Amino acid sequence: MPVTAGPLQTPIDLHRLELLIDAISDYAIYMLGPDGRVATWNTGAARIKGYEAAEIVGQHFSRFFTAEDRAKGMPQTLLASARANGSHEMEGWLQRKDGSRFWCSATIHCIDDENGAFVGFGVIIRDITERMEAQEALRDSERRFRMLVEGVTDYAIYMLDPSGIVVNWNPGAQRLKGYTPDDIVGHHFSKFYTPEDRAAGLPGRVLATAVRDGRYEGEGWRIRKDGSRFWAMVVVDAIRGDDGTIVGFAKVTRDITERRLAQEALRESERQFRLLVAGVTDYALYMLDPNGIVTSWNAGAERIKGYTAEEIIGQHFSRFYPERDRAAGVPARALNTAAQEGRFEAEGWHVRKDGSLFWANVVIDPIRDEHGKLIGFAKITRDVTERRETQKALQEAQEQRAHAQKMDALGQLTGGVAHDFNNLLMVVSGHTQLLKERMAGDTRVVRSIEAIETAAARGETLTRQLLTFSRRHAVTPTVFALNARLDGFRSMMSSSLGAGVQLTVAVDPAAWPVKVDPNEFELALVNIALNARDAMPDGGVIALTAENVALAGSETLAQIAGDFVALRIADTGAGIAPDLLPKVFEPFFTTKPAEKGSGLGLSQVYGFAHQSGGTVTIESEIGKGTMVTLYLPRAAEEPEQVEEPSAIESLPGGTVLLVEDNPEVAEVTTAMLEELAYKVRCVGDAEAALAAVEQEQVDLVITDIVMAGPMDGLALARALRERRPELPVLLVTGYSKALGEASDHFVLLRKPFRLGDLSRIVASMIAEAGQPPGSNVVRLRGRHAAGGMHP
Repeated sequence: MPVTAGPLQTPIDLHRLELLIDAISDYAIYMLGPDGRVATWNTGAARIKGYEAAEIVGQHFSRFFTAEDRAKGMPQTLLASARANGSHEMEGWLQRKDGSRFWCSATIHCIDDENGAFVGFGVIIRDITERMEAQEALRDSERRFRMLVEGVTDYAIYMLDPSGIVVNWNPGAQRLKGYTPDDIVGHHFSKFYTPEDRAAGLPGRVLATAVRDGRYEGEGWRIRKDGSRFWAMVVVDAIRGDDGTIVGFAKVTRDITERRLAQEALRESERQFRLLVAGVTDYALYMLDPNGIVTSWNAGAERIKGYTAEEIIGQHFSRFYPERDRAAGVPARALNTAAQEGRFEAEGWHVRKDGSLFWANVVIDPIRDEHGKLIGFAKITRDVTERRETQKALQEAQEQRAHAQKMDALGQLTGGVAHDFNNLLMVVSGHTQLLKERMAGDTRVVRSIEAIETAAARGETLTRQLLTFSRRHAVTPTVFALNARLDGFRSMMSSSLGAGVQLTVAVDPAAWPVKVDPNEFELALVNIALNARDAMPDGGVIALTAENVALAGSETLAQIAGDFVALRIADTGAGIAPDLLPKVFEPFFTTKPAEKGSGLGLSQVYGFAHQSGGTVTIESEIGKGTMVTLYLPRAAEEPEQVEEPSAIESLPGGTVLLVEDNPEVAEVTTAMLEELAYKVRCVGDAEAALAAVEQEQVDLVITDIVMAGPMDGLALARALRERRPELPVLLVTGYSKALGEASDHFVLLRKPFRLGDLSRIVASMIAEAGQPPGSNVVRLRGRHAAGGMHP
């Protein structure tokens, strides 16, 4: 209906009305002329729309609408509706002066004057953007909640009316119970209960409890559409209206059949565990009260400790400990540790009923109630005496293995050092030999040269001991009987040991022959004997004994097995401290002053014994002496008859091809060969050597084994033998891993070598090859010629 203006009011009344309208700031209240132009404007309109009265009065109200709504003709449509119906209400977007939008609730009324003539429109607008957004948020929340409920498939979530009729149904309910919404909505929820529960009135009690307490929660069997049962956890919440009346129930059901089965399995497991504890016989499993009194006892405890349950229950558990542990308070500390730290575990001696001891592994755990109060202890004891003995044996074996690995690593290191040192000694000794020949008439110079030779010889002895220790020293095993060899050793050493030291030798006449390098054997005996002498500054006895032994693989450090001759060298000296004994075979380890020992003597003994296929052990006691035992492998052959080779009667002469990549060694070797009247052609690698042999007449090739490049000396020797089988090849080296293989097929000469050794070997090899024919020489015996310096 249109609004009709009343009779004219007094100016005072009109002014008050204007003040009232202008004071309202939450509503935009203004008038439009019949054509839709703004005629009045209040403060609320200015605040909501942003226009001042001077800016907007006279303007068409369509500017408040969005461009889309203006394009649709909405302003004219609204005015036409208000004109036709007397008023028009709407909600929608309007636009402020600054272009921003707001959601409004608007009412447009037609205004007639007192004569009923149409004079315009009254517009009342309120900004309800916040309310609209809150409603949108609520709708969005409800939408999301519906999506959540419908998306949950592990829970049946649905509503009941006050009488228990199902009013909605989510996918989780359909999955758990098998009913579709069309199947179940409108039916009473009691059909989910078993016949027994329905007969007992359980569905009704569930709703009554929810009404009375606001919530019902329980577990029980429920029935699916197909008749199968599942164990359900059920929560029913009462839903009340604003006036507090019940409007329905929210019901949540979850299938926890698996959890119930797990709980039942746990209970069954606990029952079986009790049976297990009672039946275990390898462990003593029993309970103690907080004071340590035995309260339970299993069959294992009776077997291990010897007490029956009747004998021990009620007794204090400290009786299982030795007297010294009880006196030291060990039982009480064990319980205190378990109580304070949550567990006690230890190993130690325990006592059986018959008084015998056994090594026990003990675990004590505290037992507390649901409030954390200590109510006792669970104690597990196991007899691990046998395991302890096995662990001790394993630890000893591991220590032996670690020692062997350490010695092997030291051997690899010392072997590399010895190789480089021998090359240096070759240069020194070679030049001193040449100088000695050339300066023979000057006695002072000769004495100086001899001093250098002596020092170089000592260096060679050191490297020989290093190589022997590292088991990389080229050896020539020979079968011999210990009796004859030790007789000669006694004669040699008697003067070296001094008048205060008595050397005795006692060899079992039935001692087997051994197969070892005789030179290394004698050097090992000398090293042991000199160490023994130094340990007896006031004199004493060194006793050598030998007997046959058969080792089974566990008596010695190396775990060797077979037939051996045990050669023992015992002294009556000061002995070696236990902490030093494991180190005596290490290179450079010595307890002597620096000027009295290199620390390589026993290292040579160690390397010799192992390279020979045996081992060495040492025993010592402070104040009583030391005994070193060499285990030498029994020889299968009879002792060899050694024939000394005849001297070479003439030098054949000829051309020698020298292959050496060390310039200093090449220089001194060339000079030594030229001193022996040979022509020398020197090259630095195997490829150059092969080319030289093809291009020149060569009578002998001398090559170092260790050379850089794709082909070493041994490979070169093989290549030459294949191309020129009649050409002799002499291999020289300070040390090489290929020594063993090389010595089986070629003649070897070890660095540093003496001029005389070089002369004899070169002349013999050229003569043996038949160059020149008719030379009167004796052929080399064997394929290995030991070089080295002998001052």
